[in-house]
Formats: sequence, structure tokens, C-alpha cells
Amino acid sequence: MMTLEKFEEASELVKKVTLNTKLIYSEYFSEQSGNKVYLKPENMQYTGAYKVRGAYYKISTLSDEEREKGLITASAGNHAQGVAYAAKLYHAKAVIVMPTTTPLIKVNRTKGYGAEVILHGDVYDDAYQFACQLAEEKGYTFIHPFDDEDVATGQGTIAMEIFKELPTVDIILVPIGGGGLASGVSTLAKLLNPNVKVIGVEPAGANCMQESLKAGHVVTLPGVDTIADGTAVKTPGSTIFPYIQKNINDIITVDDHELIVSFLDMIENHKMIVENSGLLTVAALKQLDCKNKKIVSILSGGNMDVITVSSVVQNGLIQRGRIFTVSVLLPDRPGELVAVAKVVAENQGNVIRLDHNQFVSINRNSAVELTITMEAFGHEHKNSIVKALKDKGYNPKLVQPKNLY
Repeated sequence: MMTLEKFEEASELVKKVTLNTKLIYSEYFSEQSGNKVYLKPENMQYTGAYKVRGAYYKISTLSDEEREKGLITASAGNHAQGVAYAAKLYHAKAVIVMPTTTPLIKVNRTKGYGAEVILHGDVYDDAYQFACQLAEEKGYTFIHPFDDEDVATGQGTIAMEIFKELPTVDIILVPIGGGGLASGVSTLAKLLNPNVKVIGVEPAGANCMQESLKAGHVVTLPGVDTIADGTAVKTPGSTIFPYIQKNINDIITVDDHELIVSFLDMIENHKMIVENSGLLTVAALKQLDCKNKKIVSILSGGNMDVITVSSVVQNGLIQRGRIFTVSVLLPDRPGELVAVAKVVAENQGNVIRLDHNQFVSINRNSAVELTITMEAFGHEHKNSIVKALKDKGYNPKLVQPKNLY
């Protein structure tokens, strides 16, 4: 059972392995939402995420015999690093089963803490089944990433820190994957102040907790589809589910495209890399129907590999109209390319890629395709460039940019 005494004990213990992630007041998100928004930057932890809290506290509660058997867990990446790091401090063997889709940075960092990493399955649930099988076969002690009261108690220490800094907080936004963080944070928050609202946020393509609350019992989604890999869970925890039912006020879901926008917002306004699961609570701010409230968004982690970062940035720039591609058909005669380039230049478009295809028509004298990818200041500027091309007699068609980086 999660109690105030255990939360207090855990809060003191996790200080040994966590950094003091003080709240950051966000002028940008406050202005955008009409509330007073504070960020809890758990992406700045040594392991890059909050998960070390629950892992370390859980391992501290084990007997020497249980630790000596070796520890095993399944994780999409952040819990893996937390267990690996905590196990290293306790000089215990750690075996981590991770989905094959886990970002490379999370795999390498987990190995860097001395753990044995096994890649198995496409999503967390596949890795979990295999880890349970190995635990039974080899006698390892299993450390569940979320469906464990001790793990959830460790994660809940975040709420203790929030209340110490901002005792008058009105709303706490917390990401939900399997429910460990949300159950811990919401339970302690309600113990400290029954009037505080705790709202869970899930990816729209992996809303297992929302569906479970609707059904009144834990349900398994047929599949998940989201860029928020850390919260791509099909089945939430059954042990912690009653805590969610009791203490979570509401659940909001966020589409992937909103996470992409929030990623750019976070970089531009706070100069921080936050992984997609950690951005759920930022993207959810737009959906809140309130004003002038003190809101804390928990940024759960920041472990993203460079390829993922570049992909998200590229898609974000396209969504914002900062990068776009137009296709125009031209007669194949000297000077036509210069004429188009002049229109673009006069309207302050910056060409970053140009493709000239003479084989779109059998009669290339009548039509060649010119595909131009360029930078703009936003949708309004993009539309003005397209209009200028139309006014000069061209028939530009917007197409999906590709192979930008």
C-alpha cells in the first residue's frame, strides 16, 4: 500500500541518485494557455528521466538474497536505465529486455551502466512477456517498470518536490504509459492536498488507461500507434489501477502531430530536448478549460537519439509552414528556370533543394517538372510565394517535402 510514510522514506532515499529538478516557470506556455505554467524537468536527471526514482527505491526494499539472484526488467528505455544504474550502485547483475524499436541512445546508455540488454518484440508488452519468461527460467528478481507499489512510490516523490516548491499548485499534468508515475504522483498529491487536480495525459494512439477507466477494469488495446515510445503500452498495471481510479481526475489524449509542435516549442522557448512522451503534458495545455490556474507539467524524460530528433524537427518545420515543396510544369526552353527563381527570390523564399525532371511528358518541349523545396517564415509567407507563382502564370502544386536531411 502507498502511504505518506513510505513516500517520505522514498523521498529521502532517492536524493542519493537524483538531481534537484527545480520547477521552471514558462512565460511562453503561460501566455499561450492563459495559466501560470511550471515545468518539472525530469529530462534533466542523470539518467535522462524520472524512472531512476522508482527503480532505486524498489531495489532498496529488496533483500540481499533477492538482489544477488540478479535483477531483470522490461522497458522501452527509461526504466531500463534506471534499473541498470541502481543495480550498478548495489553491485547487482541487471538484465534488461527492450523492444527492438527502442531508440539507440537508450540501448547504448543502458549497456553503459553495465546491464545486459536483450532486444525482443515490437512493443513493451512483447518485451515484458519475454522478461517474465527469463525471470522464471533463471530465477532473476523481476523489477516491474510500473505495476508495483514500491516503484510507484518512488516515482511519486516528484509530487513531494512539487509541493515543497509550489504548495498552492492547482493542477498537475502527468504522462501515462502503464500508470506507475501517474499512480504515485496522484496518490501523494491527494494525500498532501485533496483539492489538487491531477490529470493524466496519454497518446491518442496508446490510450490504454483511458479505455480501462471507461470499462471500469484493466483492458488491453489491440495495438498501439504513437511516436511517444515511452508511453506505448497496450495494457496498464492492474496493481496500481485502483490508485488511478481513486486519484486521477481526468485523462487527456494527445495526437502525435501535437507532440511534434510541442517539441519545437520546447526547443525554441526553453532550449531543452524533451522526448515525445515527456511532451504529452505540454501538448495537453491547449485542451485545458481553465484560466489563471497554477499548473505543473511533468516532463518525464529527454532520451532521444539524433535520428529521431532530426525527423521530429523536419516534420515540425513542415507543419509550421517553415519548409514546403512546390511542383510546377514549365516549357523546356532557356530562361524558364531563371524566371521561376526570380519570383521566389522577389518574395524572399530561400531555395534549399531543386529537382528538374525532363521526363514527365513524352514531349519534353511542352513540359518539364521543376520541384522546389524552400524555407519560409510560416504559412502566411508560404501562401504568398505560391500566390506569386500563380500570378506569373504558373500552376504550382504543393507536394510533400522529402529527403531534406
